[in-house]
Amino acid sequence: MKKSVLLIFMLLIFSYSSSIAQETEKPVKENDNLIYSSFESGILIDNQTNIIPDKRTLEMLIQHRFGTMENGFSDLFGIYAPGTNIRIGFNYSIIDRLMVGYGLTKKNMYSDFQLKYALLRQTENRIPVAVTLYGNAAIDSRNKEDFGVNYSFTNRLSYFGQVIVGRKFTDWLSLQVQGSFTHYNSVEENTDWDKIGVGINGRVKVSSQSSIMFQYDYPISILDRSESKPNLGFGYEIATYTHSFQIYVSTAQGIIPQDNYMYNQNDFTKGEMMFGFTITRLFGL
Repeated sequence: MKKSVLLIFMLLIFSYSSSIAQETEKPVKENDNLIYSSFESGILIDNQTNIIPDKRTLEMLIQHRFGTMENGFSDLFGIYAPGTNIRIGFNYSIIDRLMVGYGLTKKNMYSDFQLKYALLRQTENRIPVAVTLYGNAAIDSRNKEDFGVNYSFTNRLSYFGQVIVGRKFTDWLSLQVQGSFTHYNSVEENTDWDKIGVGINGRVKVSSQSSIMFQYDYPISILDRSESKPNLGFGYEIATYTHSFQIYVSTAQGIIPQDNYMYNQNDFTKGEMMFGFTITRLFGL
C-alpha cells in the first residue's frame, strides 16, 4: 500500500513539473536571459546539481573516497585505511538540456547508466528556479553466489530517480533541494527494497574560482525494515571553465546515490566520516 501511494505521489510530481514546463518554458526573450553557473559542475560531493554541460561536451569524472577517520594518525585519518572506494565515469551532453552517462564503481563493481534532463532553466525574470530530472540504473557485478540460491540477472539491478529544484540567489550563493526514490531488486533479509530520500545542497563562492560547498541527504524507510544513516558532507572546490576539483569530508562511502541512501551506516555524530575528492574535466567534441 505504501509503495502504491509513493508511486502515485512520484507520478504527480512529474506530471506537475511537466505542466509547469509546458506553461512557462517558452523561448527566452532578449530581456529575460538564462541564469548560468549556479554551480561549477554537474556534481557536488555525492549529489547531482542542475548543471548540464553544453551540447556535444564529454565529461570525465573521478570520484574517490578514503576510509573512515576515527583511527586518527594511525592510518592518517583514513587515507591509508582499507575499504576505499572509487568511481570513474563519462557523461555526454547530447543537447544542451540532455546528458547521458556511464560509470564503474569499485564497491560491488557497480556499472551505472544515467540520464539527466533540464526540465526548467532559471531565468532573470520569468522562471525563478531550475528543475532537473535525474535517473540511473545500476548493475551489481559481484559473483552470482553473492545473491543467494534463487539467482537471476534481475537480482543485480537497482534504480534511482530524483527531482532537483535549484536557484542561484546571488553571484555567490546557490542552493538546491531534491527528492528521490531508490529501489533494489534484491536485498538481504529484513532490509528495505525501497527508500525515499530528501536533501539539500549549497555552494558559497569565496573567489572567482573557489567555493565552499555542503550537502545533507536524509533517507526515509518505507517499510521500516532497516535503517540507513543521513549523509553529511562539506568541502572546498576550485574550478575553471573546463576543470573542477573538489576535496571534502562526507559520511557515505558508496558514491552512487542508491547505495548511499540504502546502505550508509556511518554516523557523522560519532565522527564516522571520510576524506574524498572529485575531479571533473570537460572536452568539447
